[in-house]
Amino acid sequence: MKIVIAPDSFKGSVSALGAAIAIEKGVKKALPGAETVLVPIADGGEGTMESLIAATGGRRVEVVATGPTGLPVQAAYGILGDQRTCVVETASASGLTLVPEEERNPLSSTSRGTGELIRKALDDGFRQFIVGLGGSATNDGGAGMLQALGMKLVDEQGRELGPGGVELARVCDMDDSEWDPRIAECTFLIASDVQNPLIGPQGASAVFGPQKGATSDMVEQLDRALERWADLIERKRGFRLHDMPGAGAAGGLGGAFAAFFPSRMQRGIDIVIQHTGLEKHLSDAVLVITGEGRIDAQTASGKAPLGVAQAAQKRGVPVIVLAGSVGEGIDGLYRHGVTSVHAIANGPLALRQAMEQAEALLAQAAEQVLRVFLAGARAGK
Repeated sequence: MKIVIAPDSFKGSVSALGAAIAIEKGVKKALPGAETVLVPIADGGEGTMESLIAATGGRRVEVVATGPTGLPVQAAYGILGDQRTCVVETASASGLTLVPEEERNPLSSTSRGTGELIRKALDDGFRQFIVGLGGSATNDGGAGMLQALGMKLVDEQGRELGPGGVELARVCDMDDSEWDPRIAECTFLIASDVQNPLIGPQGASAVFGPQKGATSDMVEQLDRALERWADLIERKRGFRLHDMPGAGAAGGLGGAFAAFFPSRMQRGIDIVIQHTGLEKHLSDAVLVITGEGRIDAQTASGKAPLGVAQAAQKRGVPVIVLAGSVGEGIDGLYRHGVTSVHAIANGPLALRQAMEQAEALLAQAAEQVLRVFLAGARAGK
């Protein structure tokens, strides 16, 4: 009996690979002779680089870059097994997990480090990029990234802008005379499941700003600043980002890639599925077990478990989803190949306690759902 185990990470608790190993442990306890295939996945957010590296036999390149608060951080980019494709995660140098909760401030956080990772990869000879946009701490419209690559952004007095989304409130002009010419030689595949526009009620500031520490007053301030930024881009580049789907990803990095880079955007989970060979592993599987930290209505917008379920549905393979917690609005998942959804907590647990025990809870939950699956299979015979 072949079982494919393809979870995303349980963020802040266990990596995708760690989750897959824990689930396998539970599966083997229920069915020692099971053939298991581990396919750790991601959807464009944190963990995408590691998933693609593991799947292709690639490697990491460590880089010291500017973090979201302006301080140096240890970041990395990935090289896939083809030795030609570079993977950059915004979370690596510009990620929310790099900033203590009490210090999160999207007014001043910068995406400069993401630009520095791209510049280092260009220096190392790479021209083919996959960029994961999830997990950013920034709301600067990609301005910091562009500045790191040579774009000069100035106010009415010709003074260059400082870091952070609030600085865009005074942007007046851009000078691309020192823009890195190597970018024109590249291709950028942008991995994102976010369809939000740059500005407005569904834009980057309103939807994602509060997760990054923005108060309601900050959200309004940031949205006005991004509107001014979008107006300038439309005037200078002839590219309208205001209501463009996906432009609001990663605090506006999605829009920056669309306007300034030879790029195209694709659902992150589809990119990962393609590179991990998940569909090939599904061909003779009898069950798929996937999961992530929280399953709710947002999962159906293109998160990793949904992509796995859709791939399995094409082959008629049932899919069990394990989650740290289960929220409202999951009914839509059942139309896309999900058979059942299970929270892994086995009783009342504080969040910290649940996170510390995640691997043991995953193993236990996997064992129990497989026992039920096997009982159903025997009854069906």
